Amino acid sequence: MPDSQTVELFTLYALGVSFTILRTYARIVAVGVRDLRVDDYLIWLAILIYSAQCALGYNVGVAAHGLDNSGMTPAQRSALSPDDPEYELRLIGAKIQLAGWTSASCLLWTLKLCVVFFYLRLHDGLTRYRIRIHIAIGLIATTFVALIMTIYLSCRPFNHYWQISPDPGNTCQAAVSRPIIWVMFIGNVSTDAYLFVIPLPMLWQSSLKTYKKLAATLVLSGGILIVVCAILKSVFVLVDPVHGGQLAAAWGTRETFIAVITTNLPMVFPLLKIWLKPWLPTTLNSGSNRKVYKAHGSGFVSIGGGGASATNRSRPGQPSRDASRNMSFDNDSEEHIVRSEAGINLRSLQTVGGTQRSLKKNDIMVSTHVTVTRADASSREDASSQKSGKSY
Repeated sequence: MPDSQTVELFTLYALGVSFTILRTYARIVAVGVRDLRVDDYLIWLAILIYSAQCALGYNVGVAAHGLDNSGMTPAQRSALSPDDPEYELRLIGAKIQLAGWTSASCLLWTLKLCVVFFYLRLHDGLTRYRIRIHIAIGLIATTFVALIMTIYLSCRPFNHYWQISPDPGNTCQAAVSRPIIWVMFIGNVSTDAYLFVIPLPMLWQSSLKTYKKLAATLVLSGGILIVVCAILKSVFVLVDPVHGGQLAAAWGTRETFIAVITTNLPMVFPLLKIWLKPWLPTTLNSGSNRKVYKAHGSGFVSIGGGGASATNRSRPGQPSRDASRNMSFDNDSEEHIVRSEAGINLRSLQTVGGTQRSLKKNDIMVSTHVTVTRADASSREDASSQKSGKSY
């Protein structure tokens, strides 16, 4: 591996790991350690796979000198003796290429699962969107199984993956195998495109200002960059099977890095906005319009924050542990669902400019702070007997 590629590989790896640490910090600030969700742990499994992939990419250059069983003419294959050091290097390189496809597949599809579980938090309680997310889970599982089966079953017998002479054929040259390239390309593009469109309807039907909708769309559109890298990687190999493998490997490194960054970006973006707030334009720092909007469902979660679900509710009189109101796209507001539980109609008062307004069931309140006080039966009886004006 050329020195420039080695530097790029480990630079991107260091940035990806650092961004993941920042994401974990942002989530802990938002919801606390105890309320971390599946995607918060799954992202670190992805980082372990990412580490393995980077080690494999490095060893392709160090241990195998960039060689494998592809890019050879029949004459070169027949002339290469098993006693030649190059023969052993090509064997090692071919095996690393096979392991590299496996690690890249596991990494990209693990990151897709992280996005799916993030969407589950984002659309908490919205049944219509949950169905779409479940479809995404099925699509991810199906394409992953198809890809792994292609990698390990397309070349038979399996040891032809590192055969030098005679020519094992394109299918058994892992670095340039067309079946692997096409199945990965189709699965990668189809899942990323579907994941991109899931949150858009809810986002653009919301009452956010247009520039905030555009900002949120930009944050969620990182999958498009992954698709671009996947296209370039596939084109290089298909157009030039001899030398295209090296360019494809370089773009594969960039693809996985972009996938790590874009998966973490929705959680890191609100924190970055808080840190950069003094340097942002006044328009972006202005307070939001505190209005009451109608919504359906039992919960909603802002990007980067926690939820208004039962697991995150605090006891009466205590501040919520959910710090997402400070981690959303609009740092001064958060959308919460006021819900009715156990047959008790809960009501909340929103204070705006010294005026209190009552919210009905299933309203969403945009406010800097929400306090919900539960009135039990005994307290209502006491209030009735005393005919006092005290509210609960």
